[in-house]
Amino acid sequence: MNKRLEATINGHVQGVNFRYYTQQTANELHLSGWVMNQPDGSVRVMAEGPSEKLERLAEFLRHGQPPARVDQVELIWAKPTQEFTRFSIRWFGNL
Repeated sequence: MNKRLEATINGHVQGVNFRYYTQQTANELHLSGWVMNQPDGSVRVMAEGPSEKLERLAEFLRHGQPPARVDQVELIWAKPTQEFTRFSIRWFGNL
């Protein structure tokens, strides 16, 4: 069953290619959505796809890729909207 995962990741996650590795992981899992740095230093992720693949993405988000340091991950599960066709990196103001 498809779901939507909304995640906020806190820690040392900006300036360490966290968005790139998140996009790479999401693409390997064939998920759609986006990842974006936030002004407060966190990273936000919106992803849709099969539940088991979203669980795998969530596991990646809990640890990241060195040299990232993840301190906290907030996950919200919701119904998918199917508004995305691919997984992209977004920048401030690029919604």
